[in-house]
Amino acid sequence: MNRGKFSILKGFIFALPLLFSVQGCAKDKQVGMASIDDTTSINTETIVFGMGCFWGAEKRLSELHGVIDVESGYANGDDPDAGYYDVLKLERKIMMGLSKERNHAEVIKVEFNRDMVSLEQVLASFWENHDPTQGNRQGNDIGTNYRSAVYYTSDSQKSTVLKSRDLFQQALSDAGKAKITTQIEPLAIYIKAEENHQDYLKKNPNGYCGLGGTGVAYPGSGTVTAEQLDAKALNFDRQLIVFESEECAFCKQFKREVLDSWESDVPVVTTLNPNPPKDWTLQKALFATPTTVLFEKGKEVSRFTGYNGDQKRFWKWLGFRLLNPQQRHIAFENGTERAYSGSHLDETRPGTYVDPITGAALFRSDTKFKSGTGWPSFFNPVEGAITEHKDRSHGMSRIEVRSTSSGIHLGHVFNDGPPPTGRRYCINGNVLKFVPDESL
Repeated sequence: MNRGKFSILKGFIFALPLLFSVQGCAKDKQVGMASIDDTTSINTETIVFGMGCFWGAEKRLSELHGVIDVESGYANGDDPDAGYYDVLKLERKIMMGLSKERNHAEVIKVEFNRDMVSLEQVLASFWENHDPTQGNRQGNDIGTNYRSAVYYTSDSQKSTVLKSRDLFQQALSDAGKAKITTQIEPLAIYIKAEENHQDYLKKNPNGYCGLGGTGVAYPGSGTVTAEQLDAKALNFDRQLIVFESEECAFCKQFKREVLDSWESDVPVVTTLNPNPPKDWTLQKALFATPTTVLFEKGKEVSRFTGYNGDQKRFWKWLGFRLLNPQQRHIAFENGTERAYSGSHLDETRPGTYVDPITGAALFRSDTKFKSGTGWPSFFNPVEGAITEHKDRSHGMSRIEVRSTSSGIHLGHVFNDGPPPTGRRYCINGNVLKFVPDESL
């Protein structure tokens, strides 16, 4: 995660909240195997997992039926008094070769009801919800503090953990995945994380859900693993893939507000499998859903992580990949093309002028007229296709028009047009795409 000035590279979604993290929180320390599992209920059990960032891990395991409580913390490092920034500072020294101390792993302490869920079922969720093959990292989070780990609290737990590891390794091997690197050892020390790290994603959802791990199901878990997308069914030159996860409210919102009305020229598909199509490559591991990745020639060229209802931000991201520099200047910087230099000025075929990013209809050709101004002009837009805004730039008072779907700047509207509206929508031709009726 990007965690302040000591951070290792992480996506921007994690970065901003940490600039305002509460500091100086009291540290609730619990040391040793006996102290962590101190409970009077014979039906409860506790185990500690390292799954990379404890925010996503906490959210994932808390959703498992039978889990009573999940708490973020630090475990099995050398410093018995370490806190959040101590862990980050030590990791920085370790990576620079300035320390040989053992750092704590970011962990979650999971307490569950044995009458409702078995230890093996809890372990299945652990294995499935992160990638245990990455060594001292998890996705974009790099360092020994992000290591995959199971810290057991009894010898009977150890036996079950090792058995579950071997079962999942076989499933990974059958799927062509790497060897498990998970550290498995008794819990030596545990420190509760600061309060601002508890239930972090509930407090700061920020438009994304935690992602699962390898896409491989734990044997007998009942998890239905989504098939990897078939590259042959996709557009090799340019393809959007939306990586989703089960029970992700933001994925459903994105589908409802963007995908269900998709008209863009760029083909888009969704998948519950966190892996790209065979022989296609991601620049870096996925860490949240929904994540929309733009592939060109089978390689990732850009991605948009999360969604919180800001459609304009999504379309701007895509527009920067689809539009040329001149188009971007008009669309996103309220630029204007030189008179008689733009596209579609002499276009006379029946058809529809659409948004170059979203594909949404803007103007019909039967509302186009020759204004003699040097820009394509229309007397009426498609209903609901544009929005109007006051523009007092350059010492003038004008009405700017933008595309409703993407929010891009199109031009201006004036009251000197022909009947029946008397309006002249003066539009930059370079941010229009023409779709002739004959092509439909």
